[in-house]
Amino acid sequence: MATAGLARMPPPAAGATLHTAGGLLPLPSRDTEIDWKAYMAQVEGVINGTYDYTQLQGATGPLVYPAGFVYTFMVLYYATGQGTDIPMAQNIFAVLYLVTLLLVFLIYHQTSKVPPFVFFFMCCASYRVHSIFVLRLFNDPVAMALLFLSINLFLAHYWGWGCCCFSLAVSVKMNVLLFAPGLLFLLLTQFGFRGALPKLAICAAIQVVLGLPFLLENPIGYLSRSFDLGRQFLFQWTVNWRFLPEAIFLHRAFHLALLAAHLTLLLLFALCRWHRTGESILSLLKDPSKRKIVSTLFTSNFIGICCSRSLHYQFYVWYFHTLPYLLWAMPARWLTHLLRLLVLGLIELSWNTYPSTSFSSASLHICHAVILLQLWLSPQPFPKSIQPSRKTH
Repeated sequence: MATAGLARMPPPAAGATLHTAGGLLPLPSRDTEIDWKAYMAQVEGVINGTYDYTQLQGATGPLVYPAGFVYTFMVLYYATGQGTDIPMAQNIFAVLYLVTLLLVFLIYHQTSKVPPFVFFFMCCASYRVHSIFVLRLFNDPVAMALLFLSINLFLAHYWGWGCCCFSLAVSVKMNVLLFAPGLLFLLLTQFGFRGALPKLAICAAIQVVLGLPFLLENPIGYLSRSFDLGRQFLFQWTVNWRFLPEAIFLHRAFHLALLAAHLTLLLLFALCRWHRTGESILSLLKDPSKRKIVSTLFTSNFIGICCSRSLHYQFYVWYFHTLPYLLWAMPARWLTHLLRLLVLGLIELSWNTYPSTSFSSASLHICHAVILLQLWLSPQPFPKSIQPSRKTH
């Protein structure tokens, strides 16, 4: 079930660089413009006093992101001279990229499940991810940075603050809702139904407070634009369904089938993998090693990615930093280190093929299926060699 906007992303120009020995070296604005000008036009409309979401437009279409997006890019609007200082914007996003890596490394450090050599791939081997952050200036990296911050807070047992950051991430782009089923499972497991309600109330309250100026002006317009789960996607930009005829890609029955698959997989994993048979809720509370915070959240998001109605190029950051954990954290003897690296390489190749082809889309689905199968067949998420008192997972 995809929850993203209509933005698209051609590959970066050949010869592009992110930094030199002397520091950051952004590309000229002509090589970065995809949605930046549209973002600035939409934010400028709010600055000029337009709070009706149905009236906020940009060069690439209407404003389709929640209120947190508006406030975030309003800050960038002023920090970059009304959106004209592209190098400044790229430097800000370069810092955001480094902060995101730090947050991800903190998560991986606490789980101690992924071999060190894999981090080379995460840091250096994805030109697409570098482009999404530093060259294209999308809102996706902002949302994911907040999401990884929330996971670190969950691991530190700051559940209230974690829910706050999670809701802020949703307010920037609602693809973060793909993590929500896993978070709901964790909250119910940790606190029970009554105990989870205050945490869910925090998430809801932040959405109301951030969206209040727009809700007061046109509540239906705000909700229908910023949280439109039925949005139609353009076939020309799809990364994952290129091998389908366009008529099937656009057909409502296909969308409903994907939604059914999404819900079915979530239910199966919740009943059979996240909560093992014979494992009581009380045992989960007593043994931190069994809370499986990271694996539950990452798997919840990955299932959503597998069942997305369409994936566009910038959506790669939705799960790129979680792939090493999904491949290495769950023990599977049949999936060797070499095969895992091969899966990562094929996924990277699929996302770097522009325009997408039937082969690149099919390869992406095969790799997703391998990861999903490994997650399902893994005997247990945490081997006995990991001591329960080490860290919360």
